[in-house]
Amino acid sequence: METINKSLDINQIKQYLPHRYPMLLVDRVLTWESGKTITAIKNVTANEEFFNGHFPNKPVMPGVLMVEAMAQTAAILSFLTMGQKPDENTIVYFAGIDAVRFKRPVGPGDQLKMEVEILRIARGIWKYKAIATVDGQLAVEAELMCTLRTTNDEAKSAVAASETPAGA
Repeated sequence: METINKSLDINQIKQYLPHRYPMLLVDRVLTWESGKTITAIKNVTANEEFFNGHFPNKPVMPGVLMVEAMAQTAAILSFLTMGQKPDENTIVYFAGIDAVRFKRPVGPGDQLKMEVEILRIARGIWKYKAIATVDGQLAVEAELMCTLRTTNDEAKSAVAASETPAGA
């Protein structure tokens, strides 16, 4: 029997993401199903820092931040799927972003609804299909690839690289 899990509030979200204001871009998880999908929202307000410069006379949420919001949603799904919360040594990195398409601007007062689906997990790389809508209209879509790393992994990689002879 498949179970669809409901709602995470902002305090629960902070247990799965290291991001904090102004870079925490997920306000609520509406639903999620382990290993499959998640739906979350970002309430876009007139008080967002980026609107001061993007653009003062016509505020538009930067596309890279919409993609980041979808990636943060994907990271939450990954941790929920693994049944674990990250520690201070765990980081989720982008491994790739493909087929990004921006379909409509997002501005103050909009609610960005992100829907992310896991397409596959292979060799430590998670691949997702992500879309974000406003009032049912597609705002952005992309395929995201991410990997989870710990600071211990990075230290091992740095040591291995320093031990590899030049030209090897």
